[in-house]
Amino acid sequence: MNTYEQVHDKLKTLHLEAMDSILDNYIENAKDKSFLEILEYLLDQEIKNKKQKTIDVRLRYSGFPFRKTLDEFDFTFQPSIDKNTINELRTLRFIYNKENVIFLGPPGVGKTHLAIGIGMEAIRSGILVYYISTVKLIQNLKRDYQTGRLEYKLRTYNKFPLMIIDEIGYLLLNKEESNLLFQFVSYRYEHNSTIFTSNKSYSEWGEILGDEVIASAILDRILHHSTTVNIKGESYRLKERKKIRLFNPK
Repeated sequence: MNTYEQVHDKLKTLHLEAMDSILDNYIENAKDKSFLEILEYLLDQEIKNKKQKTIDVRLRYSGFPFRKTLDEFDFTFQPSIDKNTINELRTLRFIYNKENVIFLGPPGVGKTHLAIGIGMEAIRSGILVYYISTVKLIQNLKRDYQTGRLEYKLRTYNKFPLMIIDEIGYLLLNKEESNLLFQFVSYRYEHNSTIFTSNKSYSEWGEILGDEVIASAILDRILHHSTTVNIKGESYRLKERKKIRLFNPK
C-alpha cells in the first residue's frame, strides 16, 4: 500500500469522512497554501461535518411531525404576534433560565410552526429537544403508570432541556389523565423548559382538564416562569383555501 492509500485508509479508520472525501481535490487546488493552512481547512470541514451529522440525528429523533424554521414563518399574515418576543425566544435564553413558553390561538394560526421553529433553533445550538402531542403524551403516561414505570418515564422526559407539548385542548381529559399531566408538569417545573400550544384560553383549561383545582395547579406551575404568545389571526389553511377558490372559481 503506497502513502496515498495509507493516508486515506487512516482517515477512514479514524472516521474522518469529510477529510477523506475532500482531501484530493483540495490539495490539488491549494498549491499556494502552507501545510498548516491546508490542515486547518481540512479539520474545519471535518468539525462542520460532524456537527451537522449530530444535528441530523437529533432532528431525526426529536419527534417533529415536520421541519419548519422561524425564517419560514409569515409574520405579515399574523400581525398580532410581536416579532420582538419571537426574536427574544430565538436567543434560547428561556431554556437556560428554565422558563416555559405557551402559544395560544385558534387552529391553523401557526402555533406548532413557531414551537418547532424554536425547537430547531435549540437543536442547532446543541440542545436536546423532544416533541409530542398532548394525546400521545397522555397515552404514554397512562401506559407507564399502569405498568409501574411512570417514574422512569418522567425521568426519561426530564432528560430533555426542551420539550414541546402540542395541542392541549383538542382532547378532554378525565381526572386520572389530568393528574398524570400534573405530575409531568411538576416533574419539569423549574428543572427544564417546555413549550405548550393550545387552542383554548387559560380560563377554559378547567373544562378541558376536567377539574378546576388540578387545572389551577398545572397553570400555576406552567405560568410561574413563562412567556405567553397569544395569536389572534386567521388560519393559514383557510388562507390557502381562499387562494384556491380565487384562482379556480366554480
